[in-house]
Amino acid sequence: MKLQVALDTLTLDECVHLLEEIRGDTDIAEVGTPFIIEEGMRPVRELKKRFPELEILADAKIMDAGEYEAEKCFSAGADIVTVLGAANDATIEGVVRAAKRYGKKVMADMIEVSDLEKRAGEIDGLGVDYICVHTAWDVQNTGKNPLDDLITVNKVLKKAQSAVAGGVKLSTAEPIAKEHPSVVVVGGGIIHAQNRKETAGKIKEILRRGASCE
Repeated sequence: MKLQVALDTLTLDECVHLLEEIRGDTDIAEVGTPFIIEEGMRPVRELKKRFPELEILADAKIMDAGEYEAEKCFSAGADIVTVLGAANDATIEGVVRAAKRYGKKVMADMIEVSDLEKRAGEIDGLGVDYICVHTAWDVQNTGKNPLDDLITVNKVLKKAQSAVAGGVKLSTAEPIAKEHPSVVVVGGGIIHAQNRKETAGKIKEILRRGASCE
């Protein structure tokens, strides 16, 4: 299981400092959607240059012009690009075509998809690498978490691997790890921790233990 750290509202300098701090305890650095809105592809280029050992995910949340927009992300150095699960199949297929040209990966973000099981099954056949269940930021304070959605998606996937995002933190990592997603996304649970290095290390160890039980 890979640990992905979501970088949404930090400055580029703050992101570099954080990634240096937790180096060795994370696998994927996510340039989040707010970060892309603020800075474009600059963080993708800079983080790939500074941290070549990490996979860089551009959370573009592509909804249209899939091949064109994905091309912009991959050419900037992204290893993984996100497309919305609610997008048209043609859009998702375009993102997949761009990824194949670059030898990179695609993550379908299932945020707010109404029929999760049905749509995950459909997207599984479109060539994406990951299907990510995602509890929206705006509803996390209702107590909703992505564990049940992860269980649902894991039942239908045959080709793609599962990923999970949305309010994941140290206290919720263990039950999630027991469901064996390939990628676990943590943002504030690491960024706002009192000891970020220690917290990232503990979460990564939970994921290692979970992976060893597969």
